Amino acid sequence: MISSSATIAPNASSKSSHIVSSVLRGTGSAWLGFILGALAACSSTLPEPAAPAVPRAASAPAAAPTTAAAASDAAPTALPIVRARSRWIPARWSDLPGWENDRSAELWAAFQRGCERPQPAWAPVCARARSDAVASLGDAATRAWLEARLQPFRVESPDGSDAGLITGYFEPLVEASRLQRKGYRIPLYAPPANLATRQPYWTRRQIDSLPAARAALRGRELAWVRDPLDALILQIQGSGRLQITEADGSRHLVRVAYAGHNDQPYKSVGRWLVEQGELKADQASWPAIRSWAALHPKRVDEMLWSNPRYVFFREEPLPDPAVGPKGAQAVPLTPGRSIAVDPQSIPYGTIAWLDTTEPLSNTPLRRAVMAQDTGSAITGAVRADYFWGWGAEAEAQAGRMKQPLRMWVLWPRAALPAP
Repeated sequence: MISSSATIAPNASSKSSHIVSSVLRGTGSAWLGFILGALAACSSTLPEPAAPAVPRAASAPAAAPTTAAAASDAAPTALPIVRARSRWIPARWSDLPGWENDRSAELWAAFQRGCERPQPAWAPVCARARSDAVASLGDAATRAWLEARLQPFRVESPDGSDAGLITGYFEPLVEASRLQRKGYRIPLYAPPANLATRQPYWTRRQIDSLPAARAALRGRELAWVRDPLDALILQIQGSGRLQITEADGSRHLVRVAYAGHNDQPYKSVGRWLVEQGELKADQASWPAIRSWAALHPKRVDEMLWSNPRYVFFREEPLPDPAVGPKGAQAVPLTPGRSIAVDPQSIPYGTIAWLDTTEPLSNTPLRRAVMAQDTGSAITGAVRADYFWGWGAEAEAQAGRMKQPLRMWVLWPRAALPAP
């Protein structure tokens, strides 16, 4: 699973097919836009894992094309490709801003994961990739390998515009307790036994306050968290990591994933704060919402109850903390190298090239990524949601990301129609 002009990759709260194949953002999604709505395991104590280091895109001017690139950089002879929500225009490698500066070998792990479930057009390229130790040869060798097999296309909307929007999402990391105890009072529930027989189910306010609703959920508590906003983040993103303290005092990481919701409409708490005059629309980032809640503790329930949607979870093991949740392609997401897209514009498993900037710093963010997820708010041709990973930095970056975007796709030459 924050963009204000609308469209964050919805999430568990707004959809059920994005990372419900994974984290229901889908957990794709654009965290900021969603906030505004429309407008692992071991028994010893573990330190909180640091947010994965997302490589920064190089900001230096593009270098001259390599020999391999120059050889493949003649005027393209491929024909345009028209998809349901986009048009792809053939391009040269030199058209991709910063192509020569990307740490291209870092794409390889995400690419190999995408090749676990390839689209038919990608099957031959993926078969070759499985036998070639390309990434071990470095960035230049990886680029040469891609240039030899792929054709770049500029992505446009059907009306010819190549200007778009990129937002960000992340996997929350939350402290939790297996038992309700001091400081841990907010439950995360598994789906109640009567969920399918009572539609719609109790609202968020009823679940929090009605004895009958609480009784129906008694015994379904998976864990307890400190802050109701931590629970809300997990519900918005559709999944997350818990650094959980067990009853015997041991600590380890687990993942909670989307398992259903109460069939009530989703309402944005950010939108509610704007309508209440508490925040301006351009201020309604997730950090601002947290700050408002800290200053108005007696109104937090009022804010939360403005959203009747309530999400339930299932617990999953997290054997490898370095691996992200699965996206809509049903493969694990890679921080800084996976994006959510509109699959009617860009098919899952496709390599894309981003030309955008990082939030706040406006440092150029130019890199090859994999289209491996989606979100109900991620619609249109030049539209992406960037997976930042997990931890505090990922949350901060995703919560503020709403940047202009241009995008290219790299498509297998063998799958191109004859000119």
